[in-house]
Amino acid sequence: MEASGIGIWGVPLAVLAGAIRVSTPFIFVSLGETITERSGRINLGLEGTLVFGAMTAYAVAVLTGSPWLGVLAAMGSGTVFGLMHGWICKWPKVNDIAIGIAMMQFGLGLAFFLGKPFIQPAAPHLPSIPLGGWSNLPQVQAALNINVLFIVGGALALFLWWGFKNTRVGLVLRVVGDSTDAARAMGINPDRVRLLATGVGGSLAALGGAYLSLYYPGSWNEGISSGQGLMAVALVIFARWNPMGCFLAALLFGGAGALGPALQSVGVTQGYYLFYAAPYVLTLVILIATSSPTRSLAGAPGALSLTK
Repeated sequence: MEASGIGIWGVPLAVLAGAIRVSTPFIFVSLGETITERSGRINLGLEGTLVFGAMTAYAVAVLTGSPWLGVLAAMGSGTVFGLMHGWICKWPKVNDIAIGIAMMQFGLGLAFFLGKPFIQPAAPHLPSIPLGGWSNLPQVQAALNINVLFIVGGALALFLWWGFKNTRVGLVLRVVGDSTDAARAMGINPDRVRLLATGVGGSLAALGGAYLSLYYPGSWNEGISSGQGLMAVALVIFARWNPMGCFLAALLFGGAGALGPALQSVGVTQGYYLFYAAPYVLTLVILIATSSPTRSLAGAPGALSLTK
């Protein structure tokens, strides 16, 4: 009876477990980009920040023996990258897209250069919480073995959703993101707000990178990201700049990314590899579906533009 149940629920359980594991970096990068774009700035450099954060976290964890020090170091490096991006973009006639691409390449190159000595050493992993102890089935236990950062990401999404609507900081961020002139009329410095928002966004993106290298897949190598930083920008658009929407969309992306391994784990040997492309196809579909030359996106910050 149990074996039959597992046969029926094998793929959904594997997808659930994979969705939780795969979605966590998407959660942090998309929340960071939501904060940045809510201030009226776009940051395409988060792919480089994510990878550099992964390298920094892994290197510090190897050297200190503490994964949490690695997480803090990654967040610090991400903050520096974000502040650098924000400072450059405050100047007139600077193209946010061009700077973002440049910062992405800078982050990737620096991570690959500094991270070469840390490809072989093993770093301690971040802990997880076994929430499936109530079941005797190993598949259920594996699906509900939740990493701490996933829970932190869910709580952060809920807090940001509430904070954008109910706090002074959220109000200031929304005013700056909707109208630079209105912000100045209220005595708010838009450049300072956007600088800080970009720094926070970079910090969260690097936190997503720390999860990659210190939990899943739990190693440092030059192909660790697979474009997750860029896909998270499409995820933010799909979620309409709503933090809770980002959390749910990240689970959707994570589930899409977990479908191929889930099919393989239950014995599907033909065609499962096609599902490995599901997150990229989903990103393309979202970008096409949300693109229109005649209408603006619902929920888009009014001051969000590619050039100033």
